[in-house]
Amino acid sequence: MKRLWIIACLLILVAGATAEPAAEEDDLSALVLKLADEDAVVRAKAIQDLVLTGDHRLEHFFDQYRSGALYLWQGRPVLGGDIRMDDELDEYLPLLDVLSGEPLLSEAGQPLESLIDDVIEVEVGSPERKLARAAKFRVGLASTNPKTRLASVKRLGDPPRKSELLNDLLALHENDPVKKIRYTALESVSLIRMTDASLPPEEREAAARQLGDLDSARALAVLREMVRNKEIPEDRLPAYEAVMVQIEKYQGWVSLFDTIKRGLSSGSILILMALGLAVTFGMMGVINMAHGEMMMIGAYTTFCLQLVFGHTSSEANNWFFVFALPISFLVAAGIGGLIEFGIVRHLYKRPLESLLATFGISLVLIQLIRLVFGDNQASNSPTWLVGYVEVMQDMVLPYGRVFIFLLTVIVVLGIASLMKFTTLGLHMRATMQNRPMAQAMGVNTRMIDLFTFMLGSGIAGVAGCALTTIGGITPDMGQNYIIDSFLVVVAGGVGKLLGVICSGLGLGVISQTLEGYWLSPVWSKIVILMLLVAFIQFKPAGLFPPKGRLADD
Repeated sequence: MKRLWIIACLLILVAGATAEPAAEEDDLSALVLKLADEDAVVRAKAIQDLVLTGDHRLEHFFDQYRSGALYLWQGRPVLGGDIRMDDELDEYLPLLDVLSGEPLLSEAGQPLESLIDDVIEVEVGSPERKLARAAKFRVGLASTNPKTRLASVKRLGDPPRKSELLNDLLALHENDPVKKIRYTALESVSLIRMTDASLPPEEREAAARQLGDLDSARALAVLREMVRNKEIPEDRLPAYEAVMVQIEKYQGWVSLFDTIKRGLSSGSILILMALGLAVTFGMMGVINMAHGEMMMIGAYTTFCLQLVFGHTSSEANNWFFVFALPISFLVAAGIGGLIEFGIVRHLYKRPLESLLATFGISLVLIQLIRLVFGDNQASNSPTWLVGYVEVMQDMVLPYGRVFIFLLTVIVVLGIASLMKFTTLGLHMRATMQNRPMAQAMGVNTRMIDLFTFMLGSGIAGVAGCALTTIGGITPDMGQNYIIDSFLVVVAGGVGKLLGVICSGLGLGVISQTLEGYWLSPVWSKIVILMLLVAFIQFKPAGLFPPKGRLADD
């Protein structure tokens, strides 16, 4: 019998693999119409054929069908809404689409209703109810969309767990081409068996050990609940506890992986933010408190390009992001140039005045953006940055965070190449190290100052563009990064590119570690600040202090 079940499920999978992603509306309506046939065999065959379409909308339909909401109106199948009674006590039935559940509309665009006497209720017998109940779960398993199959397989391992679907899940475990689906199918099978009180204790314990071998995070919560509710015999409790320890050990490694991943991602953003500060603060002595708003401008530039290109989650136009990266850089650099030319150039080597002036500029920019765009805006990432790659079980790398890390590597290499291999970079380093001597050698230090400030602002704009792929957009988003960016600069060494990289990644990982294991975000920042104060007592010039004659300045 078990082999027959597996063969039947294989036939369902083969049929689903050769079917279109979603059956034509007319074909589905024709199959639904057969549910009103007088022949029970025809009705059962119609349910089976509907399952083979793999159309996820049928899950809702089967629920409505089992509850007796299917009607025939003018020879077509419809779903009925809540009956309405008018003043003359006539009963009207709202007509809904079979698949979407949305109201049917007349030619004038009004919701259709019918007198209750003008529709025929499709009677649903006990056999059809049972078939529809199983079909609701099986329709997702037969889908040609891997995401739909995976969601259905995972759902079957959650309450209420259906033991009658074990053969379907086993067929997927043995034959599905997607590795993740095969794993999840076996996980759901083991969860069903472990929680099935009708099975012998030996089989339930074997299922628990299987979940331990799978390092199943889903099983851990179930096992804890079973132990808490004393559903496990005393003599078998050590075996279950050993499984829990095995899973907890693996999930500890998963948690460490997630912490490092988040730390590298957070550190990458800090590096992008601190690159400009490291050069401008070291070269000009300007404490630019408006630097975070350059990141905010880059984020809102990206948002505006989304609107221009018409990019939404349902209608993607990924070209917007290709243009967003350079345009965010140019817009932020341009606004940074205006700030430098109008205000900052008068405050060089006056750190207190520059701090107050740029802080005022940041408040003005925040309020202007809030007046134009409001408080919050949702961003839609390009489709090629949506999703993740699973390097190991439960260890996933989101495409958005990988992109931010790679973008940071490219920007850092670009800045390093600019500083080391170009004449402009030589002039920038000369101005930073000895401004009077650079002027005496013919370097236009005034233009170098303007270009450096614009370069730092542009890099912050790129950071804002990248940040839209993993979070929302707010007018004060830059305030969340400006203090941390200055900490990166101070800890790494003013004007030191390598110091920015090491301190940025280090602060990112330390912050995420503290937040992930011990402290709240607020206390995490407090502890990091205290550690940094203690660090500066021993290394006042940072990780990479100036050497030679520069150390005497």
